[in-house]
Amino acid sequence: MAAHAVTTHNRRFDLALRWTTLFYLGVMVVLPMVTLSVQAARPGFQPFWRALVDPYAWHALKLTFFTALVMVVINAVTGTATAWVLVRYNVPGRSLVNALIDLPFAVPTVVTGLMLVVLYGPTSVIGTVLGRFGWGVIYHQPGIVLALLFVSYPFVIRSVQPVLMELDRAEEEAAATLGAGAWTTFRRVTFPALWPSILTGSGLSFSRALGEFGSVVMVAGNHPLLTKTAPLHIYGEIESGNRHAALVVSAVLLASSLLILLGLNALQRRGGVNHGD
Repeated sequence: MAAHAVTTHNRRFDLALRWTTLFYLGVMVVLPMVTLSVQAARPGFQPFWRALVDPYAWHALKLTFFTALVMVVINAVTGTATAWVLVRYNVPGRSLVNALIDLPFAVPTVVTGLMLVVLYGPTSVIGTVLGRFGWGVIYHQPGIVLALLFVSYPFVIRSVQPVLMELDRAEEEAAATLGAGAWTTFRRVTFPALWPSILTGSGLSFSRALGEFGSVVMVAGNHPLLTKTAPLHIYGEIESGNRHAALVVSAVLLASSLLILLGLNALQRRGGVNHGD
């Protein structure tokens, strides 16, 4: 009887915990998403489409996706290389390096933008030198990419690093024994094991970049049809009282991020099944 009572109590506790967690998720994540989507779609397809293809909104979306894509390509390479160095080499001050890698998670994004303006702004030493060659950074699109690189820097590294740490190096040593060079070994042996984690980190970086506001508003200059990204466009439309236009662009960003995360989850599940097989 006592064992039965304990089992019943545990089941009730598990059930209560499960539904409490799902309720919290619904209130904090699902409900705001559904509300935004419903409000954006309520006027109908034609108003939604007109707000989406508005030249300013369409350019802001294209710029957002383009700069995020450029950032992801750079981040995938440099993040993988950084994780490789941290795992495979004895780096002096490893704890400090790891803390610096996670710093973008802690620094307010407005501070990130301010740091970049101070370093690369038109009146800074670097900005002045670059300006002489006609290379604008701050208040130009390269400044947006720099800001996105900073705020998304840890994602690929932290996705690849644990996989590298758990990777069995026996296959790499066997390939080297058979005469394969370092690049061939990496391409044929190591990379196939790393690419799911690289893709996961890249996807998270891309999704994070789509909604970046604080650092971009400092470095972009908010020039329509030039450096105004989708989050800046949303803020401007809200300030102008055009709520529906802001909701439409927000819905597009939300749907894009959700699709990316669903794709990553599907990839991880497939990878887990394949690994188990």
